[in-house]
Amino acid sequence: MLSPFLEFRWTDAVDILFVAALVYFAFVWIRQTRAAMVAGGLIILAVVYIAARAMGLQLTAWIFQGFFAIFVIIVVVIFQEELRQLFERLALFSLGRSERRVVSDDAVNILIEGLSDCARDRIGALVVIPGSQPIGRHVRGGIELGGELSVPLLKSIFDPHSPGHDGAMVIDQGRVAQFAVHLPLSADVRQLSGLGTRHSAALGLAELTDALCIVVSEERGRISVAEAGRLRTLAQPQELSDVLRRFLSGRQPGLPRRQRLPQLLFANWLEKLVAAAFVIGLWYVFIPGSRPTQATYPVRVRLMNLPAEFIVDEIVPNTVDVTFTAPARRFYLFDVERVTLTVDASMASSGRRTFQITEQNLSYPKELAVDRIRPTKIKLTLHRQGEPPPTPVPTPGPGP
Repeated sequence: MLSPFLEFRWTDAVDILFVAALVYFAFVWIRQTRAAMVAGGLIILAVVYIAARAMGLQLTAWIFQGFFAIFVIIVVVIFQEELRQLFERLALFSLGRSERRVVSDDAVNILIEGLSDCARDRIGALVVIPGSQPIGRHVRGGIELGGELSVPLLKSIFDPHSPGHDGAMVIDQGRVAQFAVHLPLSADVRQLSGLGTRHSAALGLAELTDALCIVVSEERGRISVAEAGRLRTLAQPQELSDVLRRFLSGRQPGLPRRQRLPQLLFANWLEKLVAAAFVIGLWYVFIPGSRPTQATYPVRVRLMNLPAEFIVDEIVPNTVDVTFTAPARRFYLFDVERVTLTVDASMASSGRRTFQITEQNLSYPKELAVDRIRPTKIKLTLHRQGEPPPTPVPTPGPGP
């Protein structure tokens, strides 16, 4: 079982590390989407299918095999929104359009002042600053404005007596592009516990795009930010300045150099460990496991159609060595009990005692190919019922 690792090469290590990194990022990405529970269910089904194949549960394996035959279609249907996001990000990255929208320092200061005033006065507000991804297909309604951002304009839009105060304001290039915009709602009950519709809308858009959504709670007078599928409440309104400047610069919060390596190795260590174990298992099954391998198993001889008047005294030999050829992965969990060797003993009544062993006498899994059978003949010692068994011929001992 460990022999494939004895042939492990440095290129295999690079291959595993690269794929493990992709799997880890896929884990993190799926966890941030609304389809995370669905992905977990698909993984459980895959584990059940593998276990059924390993234990020889043919009906269960057959049912799941039909399911996984259309697995690609199922994934596309379930994860169509997430796949669309992924392709959008790849397109933006490949076209070199991943930079943030330009927002002036004056606009940042206006946002900080206006939203801080709203928090102090317990006036609800929801502001969206798009990132590199377009948000148009995710939002509904709204009134086009294109006006220059100012504190009075911001306060007037979110004034409780304004018709559009319940919607979101979209800031583009430092101007108010739209207001009274409706955003998609998140279903993440864990992060939204005790929070209202504005927070749900902010998190919903942050799950689907790389936009920054800023929420002011009219009940609590607190400012929260939603970004990359995460919602957090700021301890002080002054923190909003750091959040805005970091987001608009496109940088993540920096770490001291001494902390970068521990952060790289141990942050989200469970997901990294699962990704590494998963990829090592895939490598073990599909790389060395795809190489043609021979395996020999001793198979016990079984008789069928023996005439009722005969009793078997001895079968020589009573086991036959059968050598199979198949990809190595076929032998990882192979159970020799799945191989049977039967001999038709109906001819014993006519005095036949020696029988030829061929592939026709074997029953074995179809994914294997018989390479060799040793020996190719067996001999039966029989006697009729009511007659004494034959006296064994003594074997000559060594001479004096």
